[in-house]
Amino acid sequence: MAADAVWRMPASFRIARILGDSYSLRCLVFHDISATRSPFMNGISVSITPKKFEAALRFLTAYYAPVHLQDVLTNCDGRGLPPRAMLITFDDAYASVAQWAAPLCQQFGVPALFFVNAAFLDNQRLAPDNLVCYVATLLGMETINAAVRAVPGYETLELCSLAEVFGAFFPAISLDERELFLDALRQFSGINETRVANEAQLYLTSRQLRDLSSFDFEIGNHTYTHTHCRSLSQQDFVSEVDRNKTELEAVSGTKIRSFSQPYGSSKDLTPELKEHLERSGHKAVFLSESVANPRRPDLLHLDRISTCAETDAALFSEIEILPRLRATRNRLLTT
Repeated sequence: MAADAVWRMPASFRIARILGDSYSLRCLVFHDISATRSPFMNGISVSITPKKFEAALRFLTAYYAPVHLQDVLTNCDGRGLPPRAMLITFDDAYASVAQWAAPLCQQFGVPALFFVNAAFLDNQRLAPDNLVCYVATLLGMETINAAVRAVPGYETLELCSLAEVFGAFFPAISLDERELFLDALRQFSGINETRVANEAQLYLTSRQLRDLSSFDFEIGNHTYTHTHCRSLSQQDFVSEVDRNKTELEAVSGTKIRSFSQPYGSSKDLTPELKEHLERSGHKAVFLSESVANPRRPDLLHLDRISTCAETDAALFSEIEILPRLRATRNRLLTT
């Protein structure tokens, strides 16, 4: 209510700066653009309708200055960026970004950065989150828990919600343990994953990925199979980070120079991963904790705002008010 009241004031942006004036680059992250609910997305808040996305673009182009990744890399001290610089990004490999978001971004003259998992291109398999949501929708948490208990060490674990699957179970397990869980999930559900993925057509085709450059979209790295990175080994970096970069470059014909951490948590950006990303040619790394980026941000630790806001006032609050408050909270907690 307070943010809504501030938005309606003539000096709303100046009032927001009272909470912190060092906020330079704003970054937004979207995922799926869809007019209908999908059993593959039930339980994860990643979808926004085309109408609401168009409204968001109308708001953003009215009050912000959309920029390219190159603008950010060139002006990393924040001084060369325009006032209220805004970088639009997308995570995951959803085909809806090519179908809906790219044409709308082109219509509004907005460049974008699209972080893709190469494992799901051409729809031969499902991303872990989408497989879990689909099984939970069809068969309930009982089947999910049966698959969880198939992983050694988790025989007595009982999860009550998908939030616990994605927020507690997935971050705690290794890549090998996640594969054991997913294999058990396929077995207990009786789902033919290849057939379901092919029928659903959730993800980009290789051709759609190549065509995105004509919409002023740059492609970035999002790990090969959309995984948490906090427990990855050096060999896992090769299979998840390097492989994804190599395959995306081969398909898109462009150089991959940015990385987005799946699930967006700074806990996953370990010193080892950060060093590996820099050494492997990544120039910018993005999280999604909705904290204001400082005027001289660390290019290997850029934060984004994940939003499904439905009104201009809510979007203003998510971009201008809450990130500043979180930045202040974080400073207080570290002093």
